[in-house]
Amino acid sequence: MELRRLRLLRELADRGTVTAVAKALDYTPSAVSQQLRALRVEAGVPLIEPAGRGVRLTDAGRALVARADEVLAAVDRMEAELDGFRSAPLGAVRLAMFPSGAQLVLPGLLRRLAAQPRLRIEFRDVDMSPAGVPALLADFDVVVAHRDDHAPPLDAERAEIVGLYREPLDVALPPGHRLAAAERVELSELAGEPWIGVDVGLPVDDVLRSLAIRTGTRPEVVQRVNDFRITEALVAAGHGVALLPRFAAANPNLVLRPLAGVRAGRNVEAVVRRGSAGRPAIGAVLDALRAETADLAT
Repeated sequence: MELRRLRLLRELADRGTVTAVAKALDYTPSAVSQQLRALRVEAGVPLIEPAGRGVRLTDAGRALVARADEVLAAVDRMEAELDGFRSAPLGAVRLAMFPSGAQLVLPGLLRRLAAQPRLRIEFRDVDMSPAGVPALLADFDVVVAHRDDHAPPLDAERAEIVGLYREPLDVALPPGHRLAAAERVELSELAGEPWIGVDVGLPVDDVLRSLAIRTGTRPEVVQRVNDFRITEALVAAGHGVALLPRFAAANPNLVLRPLAGVRAGRNVEAVVRRGSAGRPAIGAVLDALRAETADLAT
């Protein structure tokens, strides 16, 4: 089987539609479909089937994608071994990171990687939900993602996951708030407060909803803002309270207090496609991420 056709099938598994694959790889949809038909002939069994207006992988197709990951990872390792003969990691590494994590980690990460002059980082900040992380691996070599304490681990069947640090989530209060002097705050004490949250599905919202279920409260979310700097400004101005990541909070006018009786935090992880960590350039980025976040582990 041709590696090019296996890559197209894997791209279809990652991106979901022939049109998306064609757009990402600068093919025409008909060219992608033609190559997938040729792969079906090579395989001798149907690999895709109609699903509404699109297509989906058959059981055989999913099995072949899993094996294609192994084959393509072996090719990547072969290329990595050739790279190892060179004096330093080289090439571009596409890095995606959620914004508040990037604010905390990216400047130091780039300083560390400056010692690798032939390694180039192509960075994008991406608001991501845990469910969307696997799809990001279609466009990025390294995805730094976050999930809340009670969320299940990411599916490791086709990805390798490197734990970086855990960041507690604290309650952010405006100056002069009635609970500002408390050592810790019960979520039930904030039941009547207006909350400033993030989009539904993002980890901080997952934490707030899971805490609400466990404590029997129902926080009233009056605004949903994904930029924590805006949230900090709104809380400091007295427009509500919020859950904020402890290390990322920077507004000196906020009062941050831990939650009492519950564990609230987000786990930050680097995710790469299985087998790709052996590429020197990606390995260098993972090593630098570990070093930069070593002091943040809690």
